[in-house]
Amino acid sequence: MASVPTPPAQPDDIPESYVGLDAETAEQQARARGWSTVRALPPGSVITMEFRGGRINFEVDAATVTRCWVG
Repeated sequence: MASVPTPPAQPDDIPESYVGLDAETAEQQARARGWSTVRALPPGSVITMEFRGGRINFEVDAATVTRCWVG
């Protein structure tokens, strides 16, 4: 039987800490903290809901992060 692959490690981070930051600062901070994928989306974007380890998502309105979640 094949072994179960180990999912990639995620940074120990608090997504809510990005809310209120300008999008550029939030992205720089996320990359510095070890997120491999940083995705900025406008409010109401249609996206797939698959979970991807190492990814952090920002909802950005008027250049400010208004919501943040992992995956």
